[in-house]
Amino acid sequence: MKENSPSTIVLASASPRRSELMSLAEIEFAVVPADICEDILPGELPVDHVVRLSHEKADAVAERTPGRFFIGADTIVVLDGAILGKPVDAGDALRMLSGLSGRNHEVITGFTVYDKIGGIHISRSVCTEVTFKKLQHYEIAAYIATGCPMDKAGAYAIQGGAVHFVRSINGSYTNVIGLPMTELYEVLQAMQAVE
Repeated sequence: MKENSPSTIVLASASPRRSELMSLAEIEFAVVPADICEDILPGELPVDHVVRLSHEKADAVAERTPGRFFIGADTIVVLDGAILGKPVDAGDALRMLSGLSGRNHEVITGFTVYDKIGGIHISRSVCTEVTFKKLQHYEIAAYIATGCPMDKAGAYAIQGGAVHFVRSINGSYTNVIGLPMTELYEVLQAMQAVE
């Protein structure tokens, strides 16, 4: 990974988890975080929301950064059709985790690869079903006390302190972390960004 240096592939994300996944796939890339408004539009469906944001992130970074291929991504947690964003405070994290306790929810990531030279955008969304075990109040409180939930959609990170909350996953594991690598790699191959 290269920090803010010229590269063919640019990841428009500040997420260390996405960077780690890209590195594990042995993709050479630079990191340039996107700074866009992530508000949900009135009546916007969860899938439409993440795809739109991924598109906007890729474009925003491409406008001000050298490179050819720009990857934007956005991940959300959806419970009963409602988007759970990042908690605003500990009480909000408690509400989210209590709601997820003992239930199924969806993790949806939208991603866009923008070929700035070709003027081509390819966007996809990937949905993974996640089932939490029934959480005890002390487990939720201890996890919130670590501070980990505060910058995570749905107030948890499967690769972090919430790993023991997850009973089962149906679908892409890397999607739950924040970047569905199989699907992303296939798009990069199709665009001849990687071999």
